[in-house]
Amino acid sequence: MTKETILIIGAVWVEPNSSAAGSRMMQLIELFLIENYTLVFAATSQKNENAIDLSQFDIDEVNIELNSSSFDDFIKKLQPSIVVFDRFMIEEQFGWRVAENCPKALRILDTEDLHFLRKVRHQQLKKGEEFNNDALLKADDTKREIAAILRCDLSLIISTYEMDLLKSVFKIDDKILYHLPFLYHRIDKNHEEKWKTFKERKYFVFIGNFFHKPNIDAVVTLKKEIWPIIRTALPEAEIHIYGAYVNQQIQDLHAKKEGFIIKGFAENAQKVVEDARVVLAPLRFGAGIKGKLTEAMLCGTPSITTKIGAEGMHGNLPWNGFVKNDFKEFALKAITLYTDEKMWSSSQKNGTEIINQIYDRETLSQPFIKQIKTIQQHLETHRTQNFLGSLLQHQTLQATKYMSKWIEAKNK
Repeated sequence: MTKETILIIGAVWVEPNSSAAGSRMMQLIELFLIENYTLVFAATSQKNENAIDLSQFDIDEVNIELNSSSFDDFIKKLQPSIVVFDRFMIEEQFGWRVAENCPKALRILDTEDLHFLRKVRHQQLKKGEEFNNDALLKADDTKREIAAILRCDLSLIISTYEMDLLKSVFKIDDKILYHLPFLYHRIDKNHEEKWKTFKERKYFVFIGNFFHKPNIDAVVTLKKEIWPIIRTALPEAEIHIYGAYVNQQIQDLHAKKEGFIIKGFAENAQKVVEDARVVLAPLRFGAGIKGKLTEAMLCGTPSITTKIGAEGMHGNLPWNGFVKNDFKEFALKAITLYTDEKMWSSSQKNGTEIINQIYDRETLSQPFIKQIKTIQQHLETHRTQNFLGSLLQHQTLQATKYMSKWIEAKNK
């Protein structure tokens, strides 16, 4: 029996140490490799030093062009049975080409998080307005991303909050949605025994990719609103800020005398978090589930975040620390967690429980693979039942296709 080929198309190459999106993609790749698929990863961007070398896993890496029929020739020759679009913008660019040249390929959209949700929240925050669903319904970004979800055979949704939003507000049929959070190995006793103790740890820590606007906002919030309160109570305390792509705005916040230290890119993010006593993540907008917060749980490090930070991440289980929107309360809880060993230990246990109950890759992997295979077996019926999806594939509604053809002709 010949192995099936999966083509993954990314906006960027895979950077598992730079962002949660990068580690999420790596989890999917590992799952597909375990299932014995042949993988090809294609991207439109230039590779940089933070990108992992996928060829070490026998994965072909291919550079592809936007608005070019060279992609049509490439995919006709490859004939993958599954195509995964990494983010909706990639589906907009390449989805119609895949549908035309490989009509029988199952098309999967990995949303990473709902981009429109993050963007609209940011816009509302900048305007000083309360976030509401009406703002989502009016936004052009929402229409674009929802259209991409409808055009695909299956969309991977990372958080329970986003699943509920898509079904209740946008009335999307759950046959084309699949809730797949991060996939982690269970935390067992051996794992826990390797963790540093409360007394062996010091520092507060924040970690995040600074291409990502919620992270920039969170660090500015830490410096202005939260850190002065913590530092007054704990004059020896330090917070270490780590992340890829530190910009000048973040670099300018560095203040060694105040214990607010910008460290930059972490070669080993896990070690940084394992050495810290508490993770702080005052996120005022965003979407999806937060890699920095699951990483804290995997490292036995309690965290304090906001409602948006913890959204869709822990079901009905208690958080591994505190969830506070008021920044004075946030700072006071940070002080408590940093100084109260009993509170710290019980928060750590909560994190273990969340990982083992919600993110266990053993429990999550097989139902997902089964769902893919079921849809493949009944693809025609599946597509017929997704009427809005087939409507959006109709030529009269394919503005992106004709725009792309126009750009290609113009470039010649």
